[in-house]
Formats: sequence, C-alpha cells, structure tokens
Amino acid sequence: MKFVAVVFIAFILIQCKPNKNIHPEISLYPPAFDSTLASKWGADEYGMKLYIIVLLKAGPHRPTDSLERENLQRAHMNNISRLAKEGKLLVAGPIDQDKDLKGIYLFDVRTIEEAKALTETDPAIQHGSLIMEMHPWYASAAMMEIPELHFKGAKKNF
Repeated sequence: MKFVAVVFIAFILIQCKPNKNIHPEISLYPPAFDSTLASKWGADEYGMKLYIIVLLKAGPHRPTDSLERENLQRAHMNNISRLAKEGKLLVAGPIDQDKDLKGIYLFDVRTIEEAKALTETDPAIQHGSLIMEMHPWYASAAMMEIPELHFKGAKKNF
C-alpha cells in the first residue's frame, strides 16, 4: 500500500504546474504541443496512456540457501534486462523497506493478460519466490522516455 501512495504522490507532483505568478519568465511546461512525440509515445489527447503496473510480492518459496538465492536473483535480473531490451518493460526496481512488497514492473502493454505472460517468464515467478499483482495504470505517455533517459544517467548496467 505504501508503494501505491508513493506512486500517486509522484504522479500528482508530475502533473502540478508551477505558479507562474512567482516566476512568470520560467516555464517548466512549454505550451507547444508536439504531435510527433505524442504519436511516438502513443499518447491520447491528454498526453496520457495505459500501462500495466506489476507489484512483485514475496512468494511462498523464498530460497534460504545463499547460492540458490544468488543464482535466482541473477536469472531474475537477466530476464528484466531482456524484457527492457524488447521494449516491453519500462521500469523495474526493488522495494527494500517492505516485508511483503519486493519490487515493481511497469509494462508498456495494454492488457493484464499481456503483462501476465511477460511476468511469467521471470525465473523468480516460476520458482515461486515472487508472486505478482497487476493493475492497469493511466499515466503520462512521456514515461516512454524513461529507458533512454535511464541509460544516460547510469555509469554501470546490470
């Protein structure tokens, strides 16, 4: 539940526009609509689109052996890299402060069924170390730029 609250707050902050009365010469949101970008991203008329967000939760078969845990984590990360390279997975990351919620995936697919099929390729899901909970999420189509922007800020990759 903490994750949903954080995502909601982040979404609200992204959508908030600065007060132009304070600094009218500064605009973080240029008024020009870019139809090329909107089309590239698959944006609707509000600049939004549907994604599927997957909450990865602790499953019933968590490895206790350190070598098994390390091998499963490596396979999990390799699968994440593959899905990202295919352009289906926009965001993935761990959540370290919750006992049950372990991470998230954000897929650029339109249906739960598509996201389920992709998530089921994860060795951690197959092993039962993780289980998934999926939700449609209507958010800014500009999130399609995250993968490219991520690599511009990363000195190392997995």
